[in-house]
Amino acid sequence: MRYRTRVTAPAAALIGTATALTVGSAAHAAPRTGGDPGTPGPETLGDPVFPALGNDGYRVSSYDLDLAYDPATGLVEATATLTLRTDRRLTRFSLDCLGLDIRSVHVDGCEAAFEQADEKLRITPAAALRAKDRVTVCVAYSADPHRALPHTGWVVTPDGFAVCGQPNSAHTVFPCNDHPSDKADFTFRVTVPSGLRGVANGVLTRTETLPDGRTAYSYRSRSPMATELVQITVGDYVVKDRQGPHGLPLRDVVPAARAAALEPALSLTPGLVEWLEARLGAYPFETYGLLPCNSDDPNAFDFTGLETQTLTLYKPNFLLQEERKIGSHMMHELVHSWFGNLVSPATWADLWLNEGHADFYGLLYRYERGWPDSLGLTTMEARMRDTYARGDQWRHDSGPVAAPNAVNLFDSQRYLGGVLVLYAFRQLVGEDVFHAVERTFLECFRNSAASTEDYIAVASKVSGQDQSGFLRDWLYGTTTPRMPGHPDWTVTPVTPSLATPHSLRGGHYHDNSATL
Repeated sequence: MRYRTRVTAPAAALIGTATALTVGSAAHAAPRTGGDPGTPGPETLGDPVFPALGNDGYRVSSYDLDLAYDPATGLVEATATLTLRTDRRLTRFSLDCLGLDIRSVHVDGCEAAFEQADEKLRITPAAALRAKDRVTVCVAYSADPHRALPHTGWVVTPDGFAVCGQPNSAHTVFPCNDHPSDKADFTFRVTVPSGLRGVANGVLTRTETLPDGRTAYSYRSRSPMATELVQITVGDYVVKDRQGPHGLPLRDVVPAARAAALEPALSLTPGLVEWLEARLGAYPFETYGLLPCNSDDPNAFDFTGLETQTLTLYKPNFLLQEERKIGSHMMHELVHSWFGNLVSPATWADLWLNEGHADFYGLLYRYERGWPDSLGLTTMEARMRDTYARGDQWRHDSGPVAAPNAVNLFDSQRYLGGVLVLYAFRQLVGEDVFHAVERTFLECFRNSAASTEDYIAVASKVSGQDQSGFLRDWLYGTTTPRMPGHPDWTVTPVTPSLATPHSLRGGHYHDNSATL
């Protein structure tokens, strides 16, 4: 069974005065007669953490991204072709867009007027778009991955780049409806000079040698994808293929100079997939692999791993460590294939569903093998008791588990705080019911997005009891509830002097994972 959720936007939410204006030659709309004259589409989806993200009035069915990289200039020339489905009559609509130099916009083949304002690309077609219409939008633009921006989805490397769009930076790479609730199909074409390789999510569908000696690599994702999960990378890479459980194709994209040194880490993936499939069901996508980014700069990006769909981005030096140092974090990132990628968060306030689950299974994997964690603990129960003691302090400092803001979105409360919620629920209902809830949730919202309330509803239905009070207390309460089965566990009193936010600037700081 599949459900598709969406975030309801406020009735009127438009960004203010334009800070930059560019108008195409089709600035005058064709006359409209009779019927609904239409309105501008709202420039928000009402996300509680990032209210300016996303746009309403339509949903995106597909993206076709065509990028060409020039190492001499470091620039990317690109075209983004989007297929939209409108849900109302629109005189104007918008895409999220920041730091991109827009050359032209065409709507259904006709040149359209456009303006760039704040982080929006406002598009006025020659005639109002009809409700429930299929519309093709083609945006030609250029991008400089080195450009300084308030936040960026580009990771610059000595020989190219990679992409890290989570949570609010995909629109610095391509114009899009940059919200995880609006998942879409993706195809890619990446053109690079001789000696470099272009790679993207999904499977390679075509390789072309162009007359000028460049090579164009085309990819297709077989499952819908959130914009924050897009990966496009260019560099001196080799692709290493291997087979996972049940014949699953695995492909790792590794720096040519590090291929041999990285092999011990890459060879762990089949066993990780097999372990997780036994708990969550078959791996949900067409392929999986790792992308150790081709950079020696320890500050190239501020996270260890990022779960871009089918191809997890990593700092390469992290993967050069021994298995007990990296195995649980590799499991954390793999879990995101199910929680975060297969089922995306309906809003960014639902991030605990991603990170709590990733840390939960990553820690289980660690403790099964007796690997001490960063605190020297070797059992799940010991780690949860330690986390439980910190519960009120974290709620004081960072708010409830399922009520983050943009500053504390990626702090410990979404990771270990989320693990504690799942542990408490498992303690309440038992192993069998807990695993039935997990699998049912994944199946119900497969290839879609789900909210915290969706998880609560599934938990109640599968367990046969109303779990809303229990789970909402754990997820939204200002104090830590009693732990089922452990009446002796106590919470350390809050110390106001410690009430400093665990803020992790940059938006995608995954080093906060408890599995490290």
